Amino acid sequence: MSDLTGARWRTSTRSGTNGGDCVEVADNLAGVVGIRDSKDPGGPALTVPPAAWSAFVAGVKADRLAP
Repeated sequence: MSDLTGARWRTSTRSGTNGGDCVEVADNLAGVVGIRDSKDPGGPALTVPPAAWSAFVAGVKADRLAP
């Protein structure tokens, strides 16, 4: 399990005012990116390697992850 102490959580600027149905990302930690539900900040967090997060974001931006 990754240590997320010191994580600076943020939401996307595209999240808008959707009532808090967002994910938060902490990408300020060495070797890991944290992802959590903004409605449950004390709940579990998913962690992925930075390269995996970058590939995911690139796929979303390129619309390659559509069903």
